[in-house]
Amino acid sequence: MTQLQEAKKKNITKEMEIVAEKESILAIELRELIEAGRVVIPANKNHKNLDPIGIGEGLTTKINANIGTSMDFPKKERELEKLKVAIKYGADTVMDLSTGGKIDAIRKEIIENSKVPIGTVPIYQAAIEAIKKRGSIVDMKIEDMLEVIRKQGEDGVDFMTIHAGLTSHAVDRIKNQNRVMGVVSRGGSFLFAWILHNKKENPLYEHFDKILDIAEEYDITISLGDALRPGAIYDATDRPQVDELIILGELVDRCRERGVQVMVEGPGHVPLDQIVANVKLEKRITRGAPFYVLGPLVTDIAPGYDHIVGAIGGAIAASVGADYLCYVTAAEHLGLPGTEEVKEGVIASKIAAHSADIMKGVGRAAEWDYKMSVARRALDWKKQRELSLDPEKFDEIRNKYKTASDACSMCGDFCALKIVDEYFGIKRDVYKKEL
Repeated sequence: MTQLQEAKKKNITKEMEIVAEKESILAIELRELIEAGRVVIPANKNHKNLDPIGIGEGLTTKINANIGTSMDFPKKERELEKLKVAIKYGADTVMDLSTGGKIDAIRKEIIENSKVPIGTVPIYQAAIEAIKKRGSIVDMKIEDMLEVIRKQGEDGVDFMTIHAGLTSHAVDRIKNQNRVMGVVSRGGSFLFAWILHNKKENPLYEHFDKILDIAEEYDITISLGDALRPGAIYDATDRPQVDELIILGELVDRCRERGVQVMVEGPGHVPLDQIVANVKLEKRITRGAPFYVLGPLVTDIAPGYDHIVGAIGGAIAASVGADYLCYVTAAEHLGLPGTEEVKEGVIASKIAAHSADIMKGVGRAAEWDYKMSVARRALDWKKQRELSLDPEKFDEIRNKYKTASDACSMCGDFCALKIVDEYFGIKRDVYKKEL
């Protein structure tokens, strides 16, 4: 049975127990959230070395890192190194978006080397295989798509992005919308072209029950993809995006009825003033399904710094209810990210998630900050390093500008903390007792 089916039967699984302990909540409370569809535990039965995590209401905000080959960079070794870096710096999940090289072998090795949940977008592989078999993406068959979904399920993929909300009706809407960026989702563009060429309904929507059959068998969490997410802030919260979200809400109901865990993906490029509305709209339409957002990116003018742009939007989105942030790297809109971009993207997204968790009051987030503040007050550099998100960066800057003073080189002997303590007669050991 799936985690959702177990929860409906009032059973607490070992995965629920592990997640409840991590989140410092009662296992029965977690089970009730899963039963209500407000929390998911992506845990494919075939992912044998998985250390499960929970995503959703009342839990700490999770972050995802995307890796994967391309036609220009098809080597799996590069992606396995990115996997290590992503996990090292705090990614809660990793998605393999490979489109180049030996895709099956790459995915299997990533799963074997990952204790965090692994996600995919099956339409990528189905499209590539359709080109090899039939010469074109638009000649893809539903059997091709289902075969890839099953194959990836057998390998142990924990969650899959399924672009089933892009219907032929929505295609008409996008043609009439006059968007600046049109369709920016790669999976969405494949299906958009397929629908127009074949003059038929989206096969992922038409045969959604068959997808649920496979998802139920392996306990794959369905991540309903936002094929019509805005790719420019000018396009945010337009009719095609909202139209697709309504369809996704209906698909959420179908997943829950079948006992299949489900979450919903969201925008995209969204200006600051529309983020709250987007989160509340998703939660309302999907009856509280976990919300997975890309960024969101709050401005379009910062290529090379989009990890910062995404972190700004992510912090706001998570603080008002988004549950899961997909990182954005500095390479976004420019090229395939390398290991350094993966590291920076994970850390930026981690900062956003943690900042939101302080506001939400979950996961002892504020306690972590309190300990850092005490360590700073005590000028305890060793403890500050230990509490840092990136100890290596801490060392790099600290050692580069270190002086003989026990304070930082910004103030040295004029350190405000030292001056005040001296005149109050406070010894530093007082603070260190709190650490």
